[in-house]
Amino acid sequence: MKTLRQLALALCAAISLCAAAGAAAVGAEVPVGQPLRSAVLHGLNGPDRLLAALQGRPLIINVWASWCAPCRAEMASLERLAWRKEGRDFAIIGISTDDYREQALNWLKASNATISHYLDQQLQMEHMLGASRLPLTVLVDAQGRVRLRVYGSREWDTPESLALVRRAFAEQPLHKQKE
Repeated sequence: MKTLRQLALALCAAISLCAAAGAAAVGAEVPVGQPLRSAVLHGLNGPDRLLAALQGRPLIINVWASWCAPCRAEMASLERLAWRKEGRDFAIIGISTDDYREQALNWLKASNATISHYLDQQLQMEHMLGASRLPLTVLVDAQGRVRLRVYGSREWDTPESLALVRRAFAEQPLHKQKE
């Protein structure tokens, strides 16, 4: 009986360790070259949608917060990029890490945002994308694989940034929209 009890305790301990390891992997940062996990994006200035629905063309994901001055500074350049001819080759979305939905919405209204923005709930996207500091911009290929992480603010509509984006997506042809 004592051996059976020890075996049961050992089995419970093993199951607990496996569950903890699995939970850590779910919340872990997705390495460059690996596909993003499935997630529900909670709409701020539009409807909720599945992250997987954005596959099929390259994606630029900008992680920001309304209280983050560098985040706010670069957001205008992402808007300009989205409206440029080159911006047709990929989708651009924003992920707010704000704790309060109203703060994020107020900033989007004040900035006249036109690209789709989503609110990160329970740190799901923040952990998956590796947002250890803000702003963070993640370039994801058409198959949903992380290609590049860029920490810090930058002007995304400059020739240098456009070249960076092209290089990150160079292993695949860019999706061309019909004009």
